[in-house]
Amino acid sequence: MKSIHVLLVEDNEGDILLTMEALEEGKLVNKISIARDGKEAIDFLQKKEQFTAEHAPDLILLDVNLPKKNGHEVLQFIKNTNEFKHIPVIMLTTSSSYKDINVSYTNHANCYITKPVEVEEFFKVVVQIENFWVNVVKLPS
Repeated sequence: MKSIHVLLVEDNEGDILLTMEALEEGKLVNKISIARDGKEAIDFLQKKEQFTAEHAPDLILLDVNLPKKNGHEVLQFIKNTNEFKHIPVIMLTTSSSYKDINVSYTNHANCYITKPVEVEEFFKVVVQIENFWVNVVKLPS
């Protein structure tokens, strides 16, 4: 069975716990790293501060509404940096704003998913993300 490293960029502790639980239930993801704001996500990718020993993730789940640097700024950094632009970025957010959706795709997000409000539906979405990006899609190595 394939395993991957996912970087979850999320500031809401409840959503972090739910996402981790859903990914662990799927038993496909090997490693989940957490960045709780946009600056921390960029530091993680650049191996700064406490992230010097980390490896680049295979997949990034990125919220739009983040402190310090928002998800659009993080996405721009990722897709404008040769070392990281190949990493698929899924915008996973509560925002259903057309502006956020359009900006995300303009900045080369791989997909945009609005988080369901119901816990059971949220679990289903995360499991579908995991199944698609681990079992269906061929990721770069």
